[in-house]
Amino acid sequence: MPGLVRGGVRSAVNAVAAAGAAATVWGTLIERKAFALRTATVPVLPAGADPITVLHLSDIHMAPWQRRKQQWISELAALQPDLIVDTGDNLGHSHALMGIRAAFAGFAGVPGVYVWGSNDYFGPQAKNPLRYFGDIAATPPDLEHLDLAALGETLDGLGWQSLNNRTSSMVIRGVRFEFFGVDDPHRRFDDLAAMGSELDALRAGPGPAADVSIGVAHAPYRRVLDDFTSRGADVILAGHTHGGQVCVPGYGALVTNCDIPREQVKGLSIWNDGTRASWLNVSAGLGTSIYAPVRFACRPEASLLTLIPVS
Repeated sequence: MPGLVRGGVRSAVNAVAAAGAAATVWGTLIERKAFALRTATVPVLPAGADPITVLHLSDIHMAPWQRRKQQWISELAALQPDLIVDTGDNLGHSHALMGIRAAFAGFAGVPGVYVWGSNDYFGPQAKNPLRYFGDIAATPPDLEHLDLAALGETLDGLGWQSLNNRTSSMVIRGVRFEFFGVDDPHRRFDDLAAMGSELDALRAGPGPAADVSIGVAHAPYRRVLDDFTSRGADVILAGHTHGGQVCVPGYGALVTNCDIPREQVKGLSIWNDGTRASWLNVSAGLGTSIYAPVRFACRPEASLLTLIPVS
């Protein structure tokens, strides 16, 4: 009997080890490259307006050798979106800019807005995964500084507008949009007061009021989402979470890397600050750190949102 027990335990251990090995192979070699386009419909336009498509890109974490990712992103230009929103963490390597330029070349001339994530400022680092269960918002010392200025020139050259603690406005298909955003909240680079003052000035300016208000941030911290919602955002777009990156089937994300509820770690949901509500789209992103190249039960994604009139 003891031999049978030991044999059963050994078989169970071997089965768990085999399942773990299979999951690792799947997550590192297959799923992290299985790019997907998530679609959703958001009713925020005025009555009678034509649908407007918004391509939401986030957390690309580009490395120069990631040609498959570059090609997949470049093919999204065929969707002919009316607007592109980039919620940061474009860079994943000190020489990533050439890959970003290749991926984004087809978007030139398409209206767009963007904000920075911390990985647009700093190069990736090897980390203990357990740190994601604690407070990692403080900027670690001795980080590699990336060429943020060159990235900004690249995005500006496409015709996109920075929303890093700033605002902007534009008309798309006859609909008046106002945009406001903040620099990376994860490293506490956001300045909600400065952005709010600029938004007040924009709204006090000449011309009719905006039909649709969109808030943009990299990391969806509650303080930012509450502020945006209180300022009347109809839609908020963010990234940063990677959708949890490694999820448990049937349970979901283990961590969010910020203080957003787990059930809102990716996809379209409603954010309610107690007095107002906004549509919230959190992208699971298209990449990972080069030091943690794995996704499980959480495919890399871009989002295509179709804005339609409120019924």
